[in-house]
Amino acid sequence: MKNDDLTAIEVAEGIKSGTISCEELILKIYERIERSELNAFITLSKENAVEQAIEVDKKRNEEEYVRKKLLGVPIAIKDSISTKGLQTTCASEILSGYIPPYDATVIEALKREGAIIIGKTNMDEFCMGTSTETSYYGPTINPHDLSRVPGGSSGGSAAAISAGETVLALGSDTGGSIRCPASFCGVVGLKPTYGLVSRYGLIAYANSLEQIGPMASNVTDTALLLEVIAAKDERDSTQVKIKNNAATNYCASSLLNVNEDADKEVKGMKIGVPKEFIEGVSPEVEKSVWNAVHKFEDSGAEYELISMRDLKYALAAYYIIAMSEASSNLARFDGLRYGLRSGKDEDWHTTFSRIRGEGFGDEVKRRIILGTYALSAGYYGRYYLKALKVRTLIKNEFAAALKKRDILAMPTMPFVAFKLGEKIKDPLSLYLADVNTVPVNLAGVPSISIPCGVSYGLPIGLQLVSGHFEEDKILRAALCFDNAR
Repeated sequence: MKNDDLTAIEVAEGIKSGTISCEELILKIYERIERSELNAFITLSKENAVEQAIEVDKKRNEEEYVRKKLLGVPIAIKDSISTKGLQTTCASEILSGYIPPYDATVIEALKREGAIIIGKTNMDEFCMGTSTETSYYGPTINPHDLSRVPGGSSGGSAAAISAGETVLALGSDTGGSIRCPASFCGVVGLKPTYGLVSRYGLIAYANSLEQIGPMASNVTDTALLLEVIAAKDERDSTQVKIKNNAATNYCASSLLNVNEDADKEVKGMKIGVPKEFIEGVSPEVEKSVWNAVHKFEDSGAEYELISMRDLKYALAAYYIIAMSEASSNLARFDGLRYGLRSGKDEDWHTTFSRIRGEGFGDEVKRRIILGTYALSAGYYGRYYLKALKVRTLIKNEFAAALKKRDILAMPTMPFVAFKLGEKIKDPLSLYLADVNTVPVNLAGVPSISIPCGVSYGLPIGLQLVSGHFEEDKILRAALCFDNAR
């Protein structure tokens, strides 16, 4: 069974009708995981998942169960999202053995709708990376080519979907961490508008940039999962309170109607193609993206090449802001209250430094040091404040571009998945790989990556961007493109 054998909607409907055994499906998923070479998971929850599946099969006809949108659907969770009673490590030694006493808001929402959590997926340590190679638990491998990376930092989630080791997955996106692996692994990944999905229970890396988002093998499942996790939450002060809950605007049920006549959804749609996102990408990626734009044109959309001149400052501004926030957010991890505790305790300063030195990987330590430097006296105004001003410019530029257009279209990544070990020793080249994704996080707008082509057997991703809280636009456009392929 590959990733497209059963959609989440088909699984839920099949379980409710009795044509699919939830227990058999879950066991088949675990068989595949246990045979896998991908290292997509850090922690599995087999015993609990099988027990839930048995209960679902027994009670599938009860009214309470019939109403659940994700009844019996297997879902994998990125290991930076808190799961009560299930180890959550952020792929770091310093959190090895940490079992949260509470669920993240998105996990509560998934459980209410009947989803079955099968395990926690591998990732770059504390979400810091573009390849899932900085994990303390070893790298994840790309299912399309076992010599290549799956992208990061949500590489385990994307690889698991692509290989059929789960039906749905959650990732988090700070600078492309959902869209990059979605592109490299040939799946769908959506970064929601900042403030749409509750961040309560997400272990913070850069809290002004990151969002939890859905990942799936197809657009409709992505919409369904987004609908579920966009639940209101009074515990998250960064979540925007939207009247009547905007989730109803992009629910999967409305998207299903689009399948009948998809062209109507994009006819007359205005698409902007920022030339700054096209420049410098590989020829294969550029060709695939332009082919995708022309398919939209064939369906009745209009496109124009536009310029967003301030984007050249985005990457530098992003890394200053992200590393500065990481320096502050990761100060709490000291091994004294939970997680790694090694050696004999000495004075607080010595013990604190030793545990963090042993517990954090090289990339995390590098970003903490750089972030601390950017926030230090004498450099705060020169770096951090200037980066915040650039962020405002980027946000305004997206707003201006989207004022005259419905969506923007561009490559997700400038190239296809690279070889394992190829870039990990050169951090700057890894940072440069994020050039097409980080501007979206600075602006806080939603963005989706969908497969749009293949180069030598490796997937290529198309990135669609819309205005704040306009996820419905990019979801409908993405579904139209998916149907036209």
